[in-house]
Amino acid sequence: MSVYSRLNTRRALPIFALSLALPALAWTSSRESLTLQPESKLWVEGTSTIRSFTCKAGDLSAVIEASPNAVAQVVAGEKGIRTVKVTVPAEKLECGNGTMNDHMRKALKVEANPTIVFKLSGYDVAKGPASSTGTLNGTLTLGGVQKTIAIPAEGRSDAGGLRVTGTYTLKMTDYDLTPPSLMFGRIKVRESVNVKFDLLLKS
Repeated sequence: MSVYSRLNTRRALPIFALSLALPALAWTSSRESLTLQPESKLWVEGTSTIRSFTCKAGDLSAVIEASPNAVAQVVAGEKGIRTVKVTVPAEKLECGNGTMNDHMRKALKVEANPTIVFKLSGYDVAKGPASSTGTLNGTLTLGGVQKTIAIPAEGRSDAGGLRVTGTYTLKMTDYDLTPPSLMFGRIKVRESVNVKFDLLLKS
């Protein structure tokens, strides 16, 4: 190879590397992360043969990738959010009673499966008169079992962010979980519970 060819090759390499990097840089600049705000909450409401109960998620985290201006897009009935992963430490569910906490953690197989995870695979959204409504499709991993689920949800602008609320009815036996029972079986938790969430997301 001549000296001239070698010089041309050396000059071409940085240009080639830049041409590979530009699409990745453009993709990165076209997305942003939404952050779950501290006031966000998730809780479970259920009933037993004696009374109703509520278990609150003591900790909650989410990784959310979205398009720029995602909040306005979702409120307008457009798809501004790309990926979502929500994680709940099962051992930090607080049911307001130490005995109930122990039984619920045992029922959820917390020692072997310490986290509950929802991953979004897709969704539909439509603008309503006061908020956007839609369905969140994805997978829920609970007690070591993964299932495909669809969650009805509502989104609206709030405090400069996106507030997402909804309720999902979950049947514990669908995840091979035995509902808790207390007092030698005299108090039994019914297998269907309502998982409710009120999440505030900001960029």
